Amino acid sequence: MFLPVRKIREKNLVRNLRARLVFFRKMNGSARLSSEDSFSRRHFLRNAALAFSAGVVFPTIVSARALGRDGGVAPSNRIVLGLVGASQGMVNLSRFLPFPDVQVVAVCDVDTKRRENATRRVNTHYQRDVARGWRDFREMFARANLDAVILAAPDHWHAVMAVAALRAGLDVFGEKPLAHTLAEGRAIVDAVRRHGRVWQTGSWQRSISTFRRAVELVRSGCVGKISRIEVGTYGGIPSVAATPANIGKPPAGLDYEMWVGPAAWTDYDPRVTHLRWRYVLNYGGGRLMDFVGHHVDIAQWALGCDGTGPVRFSGKGEFATTPPYDAERNYRFVCTYANGMEMAVSSALQPGIKFYGERGWLYVGRARGINGAASLKASDPAILNETPDSGAVNIRYSDNHWRDFLECVKTRAETVSPAESGHRSASIGHLGHIAVLTGREIRWDPATETIRDDESASALLRPVFRGQWGI
Repeated sequence: MFLPVRKIREKNLVRNLRARLVFFRKMNGSARLSSEDSFSRRHFLRNAALAFSAGVVFPTIVSARALGRDGGVAPSNRIVLGLVGASQGMVNLSRFLPFPDVQVVAVCDVDTKRRENATRRVNTHYQRDVARGWRDFREMFARANLDAVILAAPDHWHAVMAVAALRAGLDVFGEKPLAHTLAEGRAIVDAVRRHGRVWQTGSWQRSISTFRRAVELVRSGCVGKISRIEVGTYGGIPSVAATPANIGKPPAGLDYEMWVGPAAWTDYDPRVTHLRWRYVLNYGGGRLMDFVGHHVDIAQWALGCDGTGPVRFSGKGEFATTPPYDAERNYRFVCTYANGMEMAVSSALQPGIKFYGERGWLYVGRARGINGAASLKASDPAILNETPDSGAVNIRYSDNHWRDFLECVKTRAETVSPAESGHRSASIGHLGHIAVLTGREIRWDPATETIRDDESASALLRPVFRGQWGI
């Protein structure tokens, strides 16, 4: 059932405001709500006024179109959206801005130049100053009066920001991989459920018709029983430039202390910050973790394993040895499911997903590199012409990943790429990385999410946060 955004707000307003008040008070040293914070109408109005006086941003709406006339969408039916991370986040921002039922009012980034550029982009789009820039995401969550937020910070920030946003009562469009470590991914899933929020993982291939078609063909048995899967991901490490003169000297306008945040401290290096942090394990997981959220995710979806995963992992690979990069240069690991089916994940395979079944093979991938259109092939072209049994295939439909998120914010339905599926796909990358790093077979229990009989490997599942940070 579709509900207008204003009805969703009426239903959730008290809960969200209470969450934000708790969040705001934690920032100011008092997490406890007093008895006078009971949410009668009188106290709600008082607290709403308090929030306004604290600096909550309300969009200035003046035109007939903005009021819902002349074909526009009324403010009460708009989803008020914020952005954290103005690098990758600009891609997602460009997808959300054209929707008339969205109002972007807040942009957060620790880099002043990027923050100002993103804020200017939003205000230019609306042709008026509606968006405010924030340096600290905690202040933005507490004071910007948002319904939802786009999180597009580097991997090491994913869980800290996500859990904070969910606690503040916000729905979240989050980037993949879901989290920097497996335990952080589980914390995000638990927080989504605990706070009753909507989550969309940025595994946008689930909203592409060609990938969906492949999933339908596999699930309905058009390839026959699947015996093995090959998942090709991109490998490699960027070439290392000469040591720059400004190493250890962050530029003016960049809050580098905040950029490092919960990760272990490393001195500023322009070869890492902003652009290529992904290849430093302190912040990212190389191409492996970049693409498990795409290609491994499609394999998991096709297998119907969004709530589980393999039980054994083994593999090998080579790591970059020239600082500052230290992620896998190339790798291959094999994971085995409880039914004995094996899935190989390798940087040397053709990028994409190849399913081997009783009737032959089916391949789906990106036809022209990382950003290319999707391609679907089969050993027998007749497989591609099969009509999947609609009764046997029951998967959520989406033809626009960003629109799907917005519709679910309104209806409170589960998205096409919810937190649990994002977590299970990322988990395969985390465990494959641990198998490659340790050189040992990893025996995994997907129900309890524990590694059997290997304490040192188990320690790699958990994050080590720096300073004040945690979840």
